[in-house]
Amino acid sequence: MEKQNVTFADFLKLDIRIGEIKKCEIVENSNKLLRLQVDLGEELGSVTILTGLSKYYQPVDFEGKKFLFLINLAPKKMANEISSGMLFVANINDKPTIFPIDNSLPNGSFLY
Repeated sequence: MEKQNVTFADFLKLDIRIGEIKKCEIVENSNKLLRLQVDLGEELGSVTILTGLSKYYQPVDFEGKKFLFLINLAPKKMANEISSGMLFVANINDKPTIFPIDNSLPNGSFLY
């Protein structure tokens, strides 16, 4: 699926960071949400990000691994909790597919 072009200035508004998932839990009273405690480094600290991937993955698939996150997405209430960002996943054969990145990259590093 091809999407509409954006300007470079629009792209620069996105704050994409490397984060390490310190803890992942199934959200009670939800049939799809996982709660991620994400370490974004010294400058940004830890944030909670919810993701609707429990149909495909278990907490063990996330804990201790690093991923890419969009951290300046407006906070969103989900299952009476607030999610403060979004985990990037790939769509492979209509399945959300996680892709951990190199664990030696520093938490909080940004992409540009």
